[in-house]
Amino acid sequence: MGLAKIPAVLWLLGAVLALGVSVSPAQGAKTRYHDFFIKESNYTRLCKERTVLTVNGQFPGPTIYARKGDLVIVNVYNQGDKNITIHWHGVDQPRNPWSDGPEYITQCPIRPGGNFTYRVILSEEEGTLWWHAHSDYDRTTIHGAIVIHPKLGTTFPFKKPHKEIPVILGEWWKADVNHLLEEAERTGGEINISDANTINGQPGDLFPCSKASTYKIPVQHGKTYLLRIINAGLSNDLFFAIAGHNLTVVGTDGHYTKPFTVKHIMIAPGQTMDALLEANRADGGRYYMAARTFATHPDIEVNNSTATAIVEYMDDTPARGLPEFPANLPGVKDIDSATAYTAQLRSLGSKDHPVDVPRQVDERMLVTIAVNVLPCAPHETCGGPDGNRQAASLNNVSFANPSVDILGAYYRSVRGVFDADFPNKPPFFFNFTDVDNDPVERWATKRGTKVKVVEYGAVVEVVFQGTSILGAENHPMHLHGFTFYVVGRGFGNFDEQKDPATYNLVDPPHQNTVSVPKAGWAAIRFRAANPGVWFMHCHFDRHVVWGMSTVFIVKDGKATGAKMMPPPPNMPTC
Repeated sequence: MGLAKIPAVLWLLGAVLALGVSVSPAQGAKTRYHDFFIKESNYTRLCKERTVLTVNGQFPGPTIYARKGDLVIVNVYNQGDKNITIHWHGVDQPRNPWSDGPEYITQCPIRPGGNFTYRVILSEEEGTLWWHAHSDYDRTTIHGAIVIHPKLGTTFPFKKPHKEIPVILGEWWKADVNHLLEEAERTGGEINISDANTINGQPGDLFPCSKASTYKIPVQHGKTYLLRIINAGLSNDLFFAIAGHNLTVVGTDGHYTKPFTVKHIMIAPGQTMDALLEANRADGGRYYMAARTFATHPDIEVNNSTATAIVEYMDDTPARGLPEFPANLPGVKDIDSATAYTAQLRSLGSKDHPVDVPRQVDERMLVTIAVNVLPCAPHETCGGPDGNRQAASLNNVSFANPSVDILGAYYRSVRGVFDADFPNKPPFFFNFTDVDNDPVERWATKRGTKVKVVEYGAVVEVVFQGTSILGAENHPMHLHGFTFYVVGRGFGNFDEQKDPATYNLVDPPHQNTVSVPKAGWAAIRFRAANPGVWFMHCHFDRHVVWGMSTVFIVKDGKATGAKMMPPPPNMPTC
């Protein structure tokens, strides 16, 4: 056993002694070890070389392969020049918030020259998830796929594919994106948009200096390929399609769906979609796989570019000629296509993958989502609306990161780090989605580190209500520590008297990131049976920076197996 693995073993032993229960993988599962070295690497895109942070020199980073129920131990060594953390997106981490990753929420960041051992506990997840940095804008280049196969002795709920291919959609900036973030934080203005969308790190041959490096997928006629699609972008919802081919969606966010066949998908930042590609073109050929921005805010600049990769038939001789472009790829503002796609997502609901939607609700929350402003400080010149600083909020609270981690403060009963009074409803009501009426007096918000405390086992329903403050748009809302059921979605203002009657309580999608529609609402339900501290935030990173976040603290239950694990011995310090 290497020295790097000793802290993990000590922590596991400590957890067993403290709780009197086993924290090793389930019977038949394995412990899998990985080393992640965060370091600077040079990459050239769009005719310009940049120095970026990577994991093991790779962009995108290495794929983690595991089976349902495995324990994955990842030793992260920060050989870069800035603080870093890693989050295991979509992994519930039962009773183990210590390894969840968001900086100043569950841990202090790993400093340059430091290291930390994450214990990624897989439980009910099966399918595609991903990992990424959860500090500043580092996830632009620090991210990768997590592929979770069925347990040994079981199989997919569909015909086994010939091959599985991670398809990571992302963004690329010519400039150093963290320098752009620092400038935006200094001025209080917008953060510059990216220069290109990417597929597996490449913008594709519609961009300059990109033709030779365009990502290619060789296929054979008659074979089926499982595409594990991840939106790792910081700021763009994306449409995705393959010319001349349909896609059969079979999973989302690490859970299976009822299969449905589409000409395109819409995938929000943070989400994953598993889709089967049938290589059924008898005439062979070359076909563009394309990802195009889906934008819903009419007044902000967006990167409306289209990234491409190429699907090539390789049966007899390699296909040649120009690839065919997907004529069915929706336009940048096609909200009807996005809505129609999302409405088709349903949980599989089979014997091996049952649906368990809570019927009785203990805690109901209506959470308004808004982009706001904060006043510019005296003697400052700010670049936000009307000379203010740009901000964002949930229930008019703009979340402020503390200087120490909330989890450590909660565990050790340190006062003054957070306030346990995040509201269950907004402080004032109005026509939230009236895009033609946005008075200046509604723009302002206030900063605060407010959290929501929930009893163990309580069923929580959160209705995310979009607002038109400073313009309405989609919002991908992500909850750490839980997979929730998306029981309802709609446009306009949520009506608590009428809208619950439209809920799907039979087979709603089981996700960790929900796309809240522009000027609309989305309702989620989850059972708070995972004690710990769990971040909830928009997955547009500029909105997180501005404060569109909060934290759930779930108390310990009474049973031994319902209590949070003790901290590992090597937690980074602030």
